[in-house]
Amino acid sequence: MQAQRYATGAWLTPGLMTFVGIAMVAGTIVALGVLFATAHDTVDAYGRPLGTDFSCFWTAGRMVLEGRAAAAYDWPAHFEVQQQTHGVDLFFPWSYPPVFLLVVAALAALPYVASLLVWQAGTLLAALGALRAILPTRQALLLGLGFPAVLVCLGHGQTGFLTAALLAGGLVVLPRHQILAGISFGLLVYKPQFGLLLPLVLAATGQWRAIVAAAATVLATVGVTVAIWGVPVWQAFFDSLPLTRTIVLEADTDNLVKFQSVFASLRLWGGSPAYAYAAQALVTAGAVAACIWIWRSGVSFRLKAAALLVGTLLSSPYVLDYDFIVLGMALAFVAAEGLESGFWPWEKTILALVWVAPLLARELTKLTYLPIGFAALAAVFLLIVLRVRAERAGNIGMAAPATAAIARSRLGLMGSST
Repeated sequence: MQAQRYATGAWLTPGLMTFVGIAMVAGTIVALGVLFATAHDTVDAYGRPLGTDFSCFWTAGRMVLEGRAAAAYDWPAHFEVQQQTHGVDLFFPWSYPPVFLLVVAALAALPYVASLLVWQAGTLLAALGALRAILPTRQALLLGLGFPAVLVCLGHGQTGFLTAALLAGGLVVLPRHQILAGISFGLLVYKPQFGLLLPLVLAATGQWRAIVAAAATVLATVGVTVAIWGVPVWQAFFDSLPLTRTIVLEADTDNLVKFQSVFASLRLWGGSPAYAYAAQALVTAGAVAACIWIWRSGVSFRLKAAALLVGTLLSSPYVLDYDFIVLGMALAFVAAEGLESGFWPWEKTILALVWVAPLLARELTKLTYLPIGFAALAAVFLLIVLRVRAERAGNIGMAAPATAAIARSRLGLMGSST
């Protein structure tokens, strides 16, 4: 009897989801509130800069405003400015392409803490806007705010919200406004490790206006950086890549517990970089092939969007737990599809477990070396592939229409857009 509850997802009641969502939101607020309340100037009680990774953003922006844009990629020079700002011996290197200097330079015009708050609030609101476009219910918004990756992203002052807003927002508007979607995709040039899958899928499905708009956006932003800082800033960026790759990805360090790729998992297990890269190449090729197959089929666009979002994360060796905000958008697309056509057995339970995964991924991986985050990505991607196969065979949507209707009414999708 208990197994049946988990198989049908009957245990996942609206009341339970609301309780968990409120608890996670409250926990996030309390955790961040304590962090800021116990901080001294820009350093928290643990001796780290508030926002940790955001320190490299603000530092790079400050160096730009001082007329030293290229020096932001010089690790000793960058570290010196960080030490002057925070007075601690923790280094957060800057490795983003120069187009992102346009953003961080504007942020650095504000004092550090104010800049951090503006950055996090602005990008979080953008991500919530994309989520609301995917699944417009109050409970979806609550679960989005409570999604554990939100706490991770806020704690690190990272780019997860912006990345998710641009990717998911572009997908939301793609069916109606290819040019607008292309602009959104083109702005993702600051995150080049996520730039493999998207153009291949767009090309394979003939989304040429989106491709042209994305390419034009990339060229325009690169042109602006060259006009402002010249070619040397790009040369400095490219010169820094080998060091970044060696230290961040290939060094034998437990720091890889933050990474959620098959590459990182194999390195943690003692695999050589060559072996890990080979395994990553296989996963990437599989994700690309599956996404192209899904996008060339006539299945629901929600499934196509979810597959591309998860496939984007799977296809990169450089994906961290704060990037799982993108996974949250994929879960929203899958949930919207399930509410429309019915959920499969065990599907709700799997989605719920994946929703929790970002809360546990880093610490459990540190303790057990089990790839919790990668397993969550793989599980959702497999779930999407199986739904696509069923929909192509004409079996989806007929098995559980009553369940779908009940779920829609419980979540307020009938007669309401709030």
